[in-house]
Amino acid sequence: MTTAQEERPWGGLSDLPGHPMMWVLILTEVVTFGLLFLIFSVTGAVQPALFAAGRAHLDPLLGGANTLVLITSGWLAALAVEARILGRRGATRALLAGAVGLGFVFIGVKIVEYADKARAGIGIDTDTFFTLYFLLTGFHLLHVLLGIMILAVVAFHDSVDNLKTGTAFWHMVDLVWIVMYPLIYLVG
Repeated sequence: MTTAQEERPWGGLSDLPGHPMMWVLILTEVVTFGLLFLIFSVTGAVQPALFAAGRAHLDPLLGGANTLVLITSGWLAALAVEARILGRRGATRALLAGAVGLGFVFIGVKIVEYADKARAGIGIDTDTFFTLYFLLTGFHLLHVLLGIMILAVVAFHDSVDNLKTGTAFWHMVDLVWIVMYPLIYLVG
């Protein structure tokens, strides 16, 4: 006979899709990004003119395009999980390839943005706005790269549990960008 504790060793995390340890990581990342967003917001409130001037150098259309890219990529990853549940492994891998491909599109757009800033003489040490801009977007970009690697791994080790675990991380990356885009590019 097993006890309820043995059946649910992760407590409430046991009910979430995928491996509970991924949810521990996701929670840690959400808190970390949340603190960075708070720092960005407070600093922007203290230095509104500097942040308005910094935003004037950003391209909200590129940021918006990247938002659509990540949302579409997350949708493809979710469809991949559904395809795998239905036993459609070929479709699962094709959908994950699409999600990964869009992850690379996101990276390409971000590189275009960074190159544009470099051509304009703007770098991480330009001012407080751009220090935080490069810190936040660069940290997110590293998560996009990690998410691409995770999706690539689960494309080959494609149990439903692995797919749910990988797509949970990918959706966290989407969610963070959905908050980051208006905060950095539009607010103010």
